[in-house]
Parts: sequence; C-alpha cells; structure tokens
Amino acid sequence: MGDNSSSVTEISKLDAGNPLYLHASGSSTLTVITIKLKGIDNYTVWANSMLLALQVKNKIGFIDGTCVKSVEDDVLAKQWDRCNSVVPSWILNSISEELYLGQVFSKSTLSVWQDLKETYDKVDGSVVFGLYQKINSVNQNGNSVTEYYHKLNTMWKQFDAMVQLPTFFNGLR
Repeated sequence: MGDNSSSVTEISKLDAGNPLYLHASGSSTLTVITIKLKGIDNYTVWANSMLLALQVKNKIGFIDGTCVKSVEDDVLAKQWDRCNSVVPSWILNSISEELYLGQVFSKSTLSVWQDLKETYDKVDGSVVFGLYQKINSVNQNGNSVTEYYHKLNTMWKQFDAMVQLPTFFNGLR
C-alpha cells in the first residue's frame, strides 16, 4: 500500500468528475430526491429518480460496481469507504420507514441497490391494472387542455415504464 509521502493523494485535489469527489454539501443527511420508495407500487419512478440524482452526483459507479476500492492508495481507499457510507445514506433517506430497517445494516451501496431492485422491481399485475383503470377513467373535469394532457401523459409514461423492459442507464433500474 502506497505510503510514500511523494505519492500521497490529496482528497482536496480530486476533480469534481471523480466518483470519489464529495461536495461539501454532500453529507449523509442530504435528500437527493423527494419521492420516497414505498414498495412495488412506486419502485420504477423512485429508481429512475434516484438514478438521475446519482448520475448528477457522479455516483452511479457505487451502484453498478464500477467504482471499486483502491488497493494501492490508502487515502483513496478511505475516501471510497466514506463515499460508500454517504451514498447509501442518500438512498436510505429516500425510502419509507418500513423499508429502512431492512437496509440500514447493509455493508455497501451496491448491496443496498441490488436488494431494493430484487425486492421491489416487479411488475405487479394489480398495480398495472389499477393504473390502466385510472388512465381509462380520467376526464378533463374543468381543467385546461394542457393540465388534462399533462395528467394523462404522465400516467401513460408511468404505465409504459412498468410494462416495458428497462433501458434507462444500461438496465440499472
């Protein structure tokens, strides 16, 4: 392990494009998305929102396994550990209290993400049917055409996301 003083990595000099870079505002109490994961019913919307937020923060590598802990640089290894604690806290901050306890003991961001995906990324026929019924029963009810279109379009997008194979972010959803 590199302990040579001439090759010591300075965390403060990490580029913002580096997945190990943490902005001063990126604490573990940060809420990166406002939607809370409740279960199968909203997993698709939640996962896509979380993926967007993690992409913006350049932390996708922690949920797809491409950002790995350094074995050659102790400073970077410690920074990886720090990020691997902060990123799951962002995820945990966006899930309902009932689901939180099942994840709080996970050891890595990757395991939290995979467990939530395996548990809640399921197309539940009753949820799909319920949304389909909502789409078919929606009416304008005095709303403007724009508001009516937006409401209907949003439901169709949600429906499409539920029944189609995921293609967003290379299947990470």
